[in-house]
Amino acid sequence: MAGARGLGSAKRGTGAWRAERVTAIALVPLTLWLVISLVALGGADRAAFVGWLGRPLDAFLTILLLLAVFRHTALGLQVVIEDYVHSAAKAPLLIVTHLSCFAICVAGVLAVLSILFAR
Repeated sequence: MAGARGLGSAKRGTGAWRAERVTAIALVPLTLWLVISLVALGGADRAAFVGWLGRPLDAFLTILLLLAVFRHTALGLQVVIEDYVHSAAKAPLLIVTHLSCFAICVAGVLAVLSILFAR
């Protein structure tokens, strides 16, 4: 009986799958909070928005939202690239995707922190 020993499951990948599910679940209440907060701000001016974002709880939740959004985005794009790119461009695309998501997330977090601590 010939079998393919040692082949099959790569014994990895469940961490990324789980992280994608956890970030998706975290995004539900965080997105609802953001939508409700922005609706409550209504036609507020820039000063009111900066005042809102300058409150510690709102800044903390915004940072959590940024972390969850960009981690979820990186994981989702990774799946798309792994499934549909079958060339030498796969590895560079994965690197650029993850670095881009990381850089944009860091920029957002720094922006929130600068508003929070500028007060």
